[in-house]
Amino acid sequence: MIKADSPMKRGIYLFPSMVTLGNLAAGVVSILFSTQDHLTSAAWCIIAGIIMDMLDGRVARWTGATSAFGVELDSLCDLVTFGVAPGILMFEVALYALGRPGYMIVVFFAMTAALRLARFNLRAHSGETSTHFLGLPVPAAAGILASFVLSYELFEDSPVVSVKTIPMVMRNMPFFFKFVPLVMIVLSFLMVSSVQYGNFKQLKLGRPKSVQNLAFLLVGVLLIFTYPQNMIFIVFSLYVLTGLISLAWRFYHAQRAKRTAKLYGRRKTDMGQGEDDLTISGRSS
Repeated sequence: MIKADSPMKRGIYLFPSMVTLGNLAAGVVSILFSTQDHLTSAAWCIIAGIIMDMLDGRVARWTGATSAFGVELDSLCDLVTFGVAPGILMFEVALYALGRPGYMIVVFFAMTAALRLARFNLRAHSGETSTHFLGLPVPAAAGILASFVLSYELFEDSPVVSVKTIPMVMRNMPFFFKFVPLVMIVLSFLMVSSVQYGNFKQLKLGRPKSVQNLAFLLVGVLLIFTYPQNMIFIVFSLYVLTGLISLAWRFYHAQRAKRTAKLYGRRKTDMGQGEDDLTISGRSS
C-alpha cells in the first residue's frame, strides 16, 4: 500500500499538474509567437494546449489523483491558453485594422472565457454531474479560431506548406475571414449561454455499445491526418454548430408540445361542454 506522503504518491498527483502546466506553457508561447508575427506557430501552440487539456483530466482520473487544486489550476491555465492567447492571435490576424473595437472584442472574449470557467468550477465543486456542458467549452471556442488561422495561412505563398486541402473549405476561408469579429462575439456569447454541448469526457470507448463512437473517432483521426489543417477547422465548426442545432431542435419540440397541449385542452373543454348539453337535454325531456 502506498502511503499518502510517499514520493510515489506525490509523483502520481504531480504528473497531471505537469500536463496542465504544459497547457499553460503552450498558451504563453502562443502569445509570444503572435507578438512576433509567427501566427501559424501560435495557432499550433493553442491546438497543443487543447490536446494537453484533454489529457490532464483523464490522467488524473486514471491515476486517482483528482483534486480541487487540480480543478482550479486547470481553469487558470485554460484562461491563458484559451481565453487570452486566441484573442491576441486573432487581433494580429484580423482585428488590428478595427482599432479600438478590435481591442474591445479581444477583451470581451477573455472576459466571457473567465466567466465560463468560473461557472464550470462552481458546478464542479458543487458535485453536479452532467452528460452535457452548459455553454460552449472554452477550448472549443479557442480551437475554432486557431484552426481557422491554420487553414487561412494556406493561402500564403509559402514553400514550407505542402499539405492536402479540401477545396470547398478553402474557397470559403476568405468569407469566414470577413466575419471574424462577428464570429468572436458569437463565440463569446455562446460560452456564457445556457446552450448544451456534448461532453466527450463521458464517452466510454471501452464498452461494446461504444463501437460506433470508436469507429467515428477513428475515421475522424484518419481524416485529420489526411487533411490536417482543414479537418481540425471542420471538427471544431461542427461541434459549435451541434449546440445550436440541438437548441433549435429542443425549441421546436417545446413549441410542438405546447400546441399539442392547447389542442388537447380545447378538445377536453369541448367534450365537457358536450356532456353538459346532453345532461341538460336529458333533464328537459
